[in-house]
Amino acid sequence: MCHLTAFLLVTLHSLQRRRNASSTLLWIFIAWSVPVIGPLFYLSFGIDRVIDRGYLKFLADEHLLETRKGTRETAPRAYWHNLTGTPAENEFQREFNRTLDALIPSHPALSGNRLTPLVDGDEAYPRMLKAIRGAKCHIHLQSYIIGNDAVSREFMNALADKAAEGVQVRLLYDRFGSTRALFGGLFLKARKLPSFKVAGWTQANLLKRQFQINLRNHRKTLVVDGKIGFFGGINLLDEHVTRPGKLPIRDYHFEAEGPIVQELQYSFLHDWYFITEESPEKLLTEEYFPHAEPAGNITARLISTGPSTVEDVAIESFFNSIVLAKKQILAITPYFVPPVDLLRALRSAALRGVDVRLIVPQKNNHFYAGLASRALYEELLLAGVRIFERRPPFMHAKALVVDGEFSLIGTANLDVRSLSLNYETCLAVYGEDFADIMKDIIHEDINSSDEVLLADWQSRSAGSRLRENLAALLTPIL
Repeated sequence: MCHLTAFLLVTLHSLQRRRNASSTLLWIFIAWSVPVIGPLFYLSFGIDRVIDRGYLKFLADEHLLETRKGTRETAPRAYWHNLTGTPAENEFQREFNRTLDALIPSHPALSGNRLTPLVDGDEAYPRMLKAIRGAKCHIHLQSYIIGNDAVSREFMNALADKAAEGVQVRLLYDRFGSTRALFGGLFLKARKLPSFKVAGWTQANLLKRQFQINLRNHRKTLVVDGKIGFFGGINLLDEHVTRPGKLPIRDYHFEAEGPIVQELQYSFLHDWYFITEESPEKLLTEEYFPHAEPAGNITARLISTGPSTVEDVAIESFFNSIVLAKKQILAITPYFVPPVDLLRALRSAALRGVDVRLIVPQKNNHFYAGLASRALYEELLLAGVRIFERRPPFMHAKALVVDGEFSLIGTANLDVRSLSLNYETCLAVYGEDFADIMKDIIHEDINSSDEVLLADWQSRSAGSRLRENLAALLTPIL
């Protein structure tokens, strides 16, 4: 009787909101087939929008949006937008912005930026630490994974040193991704410093009847003095730097200057507000959004996504980028298990003559995700998509470059989790100069890859096909 009741509750709850049919059927099947454990798994992983907590996140964002509207004195970020909003310069930008204007009107395209790609922790960490050590007023850092190793300790010591000098430091980490740091006591010293505030992102709390560990904060952002920012795919881990006998994880990070830094700042502060409930009147001040002169000629637009947003902004952004392509698409991602719409869009682009190239790791750090990805190869290859598997070390980079004039960069992978379940930070970047830089970096990865050829792929063993197709059944919940 208890099993039947739990099954009916899972079924009724999963039907409350229309979503992917295969995902719904899979959870209903799991709830029926695995008594007790199945419903518990649904509570923890199957709810992709927590109604109360997710709506509170949405309300928190709306509260900050209302607070920032007004005069320069009451909402410094609002006047900055009025000064730096930029008109569309070509057809691609006009069409892409039309979609984002409808979905995220509060985050317009901003000109006057400088963006510097940083490949691997060997390039990113020294620049980040230099910025931290040069901070004068405040440092805001968030990361999905903070390890309990040499790299994470170096960052924590640098932050603690600045806090001891009186610099205001805020650190936001994901409790799921940063488990080692949390239980290893990495944050204990920081909590004793009055200028150092530490908070963990979670939407799982048994005391509050919140069981959801699925909605993770996958952002990696550093903002120093409101003037220089860093974002991208690199977590704070030893694996991201060269060590004796070991090459670093291949990954992309970016250094930013200009008005887009204020968008990164706002993204951090609305996450901080959601978790800590620190006064928005205190957070949205000119101290954190200082006036700055344009730093470059790049136009960029923040795409801040998550399961508490009204629409699937991430999916729409990638989908429109692909369908607007006329010449070439370079897509690089560590996890390729996209929604059906994106898969169809890539196939359609290749069929209409677009040069579509997909770069994925040859050996994935998540075995099941790698298998599920491979289950999609044949239909892409048949459509004309070229697939390249990058040889080790593991590749964690993510980027999309379209027609040599548009780039989509940040933290989102081309999988269901990133596009629908995680909180992610991406930037739409317009311009050939930046796209050319990204193309050169991606071609380095292509040169370190083996191309998957259709004839060879179709001749693989029946056992391989079976394993791949079994893993693909989990695509809706990967």
